[in-house]
Amino acid sequence: MEKGLTLPQDCRDFLHSLKMRSKYALFLVFVVIVFVFIEKENKIISRVSDKLKQIPQALADANSTDPALVLAENASLLSLSELDSAFSQLQSRLRNLSLQLGVEPAMEAAGEEEEEEGKEEPPRPAVAGPRRHVLLMATTRTGSSFVGEFFNQQGNIFYLFEPLWHIERTVSFEPGGANAAGSALVYRDVLKQLFLCDLYVLEHFITPLPEDHLTEFMFRRGSSRSLCEDPVCTPFVKKVFEKYHCKNRRCGPLNVTLAAEACRRKEHMALKAVRIRQLEFLRPLAEDPRLDLRVIQLVRDPRAVLASRMVAFAGKYKTWKKWLDDEGQDGLREEEVQRLRGNCESIRLSAELGLQQPAWLRGRYMLVRYEDVARGPLQKAREMYRFAGIPLTPQVEDWIQKNTQAAHDGSGIYSTQKNSSEQFEKWRFSMPFKLAQVVQAACGPAMRLFGYKLARDAAALTNRSVSLLEERGTFWVT
Repeated sequence: MEKGLTLPQDCRDFLHSLKMRSKYALFLVFVVIVFVFIEKENKIISRVSDKLKQIPQALADANSTDPALVLAENASLLSLSELDSAFSQLQSRLRNLSLQLGVEPAMEAAGEEEEEEGKEEPPRPAVAGPRRHVLLMATTRTGSSFVGEFFNQQGNIFYLFEPLWHIERTVSFEPGGANAAGSALVYRDVLKQLFLCDLYVLEHFITPLPEDHLTEFMFRRGSSRSLCEDPVCTPFVKKVFEKYHCKNRRCGPLNVTLAAEACRRKEHMALKAVRIRQLEFLRPLAEDPRLDLRVIQLVRDPRAVLASRMVAFAGKYKTWKKWLDDEGQDGLREEEVQRLRGNCESIRLSAELGLQQPAWLRGRYMLVRYEDVARGPLQKAREMYRFAGIPLTPQVEDWIQKNTQAAHDGSGIYSTQKNSSEQFEKWRFSMPFKLAQVVQAACGPAMRLFGYKLARDAAALTNRSVSLLEERGTFWVT
């Protein structure tokens, strides 16, 4: 039998060494791969940990609220149960943000489609325009309640009446200086959250604090149709007194969650505010990509404003009335005149800024005189809606026709029923001329800007044939 060939000893040793080295190399590669994998896992865990630590700040940034409020709400995140709770809250906030941006979470949308299968859907517009956010910016007694109804009466607009009232009642700021700027910043930040339908921000300012997002103390709830419609209008609860109840139906306490959901369902959002004085503070809102802001600044003859305030807020104007009753023997206190001048100047400066059309405000500002609305309410309503980019519905037109042809003005200082053709000049025939002189001296620059003529004497003030209003075109920035 023939034997096979045998390799030399040195070749066999070389092959054995090569096999051992290959095994060691494979083992080394395996160790490196395991090390890299562990390192990546550590990085992922580190990033997750960092994100969890940033949850309070992320929530604060997303909602622009005080981080202290968020920390108080989410506590310390030290236990698994607290972590689970915080995740649920974050998930809810992210869902709200998605809805605000017009993005419905895919899984939730699919679930809703399954639930709604077989049900008849309400008709929807074929093409939905961009969501507008309209701010009616005014001061007290300028007719803002009446003009606000132009937006409140339209079914596809979620309208709020003076929500910043709660902030003014809760947060105290001294007038003037840094305190005035501080109050403007608080108002602005709350305003932004409201435009994003985060109505929960108001709960921190409502007294007493809402429980389970229920409150009976929402200021002038009845002046907002959206807060008195289904499903926001929950069944009436006996023995529960709601201070600001709905006008035409009985509802239970306001459910803030339902109101926020209704806000997101509406095509547009509008609110009126008499506590926003400085237009420049609204720049962050105009530049926020989540908002499409439209500012309508409503002004009125300051003589008419003062005359109306002295009736509506008699307790605050006792000094003025005493001065009038003294027949001029004692001069009016200088601080009263300075306050009047300051109010007029803040209105004038905001209007001048808007009319200058800075880049951030271009196409977003409109100046309207109440007198022009009173003389032609339907025409002005159409102009305001065209400026806002929202189609005007027959529902609003019908309301204007019905509520501006009243034989007499409605009762109450906040009445929205006006005999418009007579209302805007009624003050002229009851105001003493010396009171008109004080207003004209203090508010002259603002009156000239807005086209209000000065009365030279008492006869000119009360003469119906003498117009105190210059004809102006629409102050409409496009």
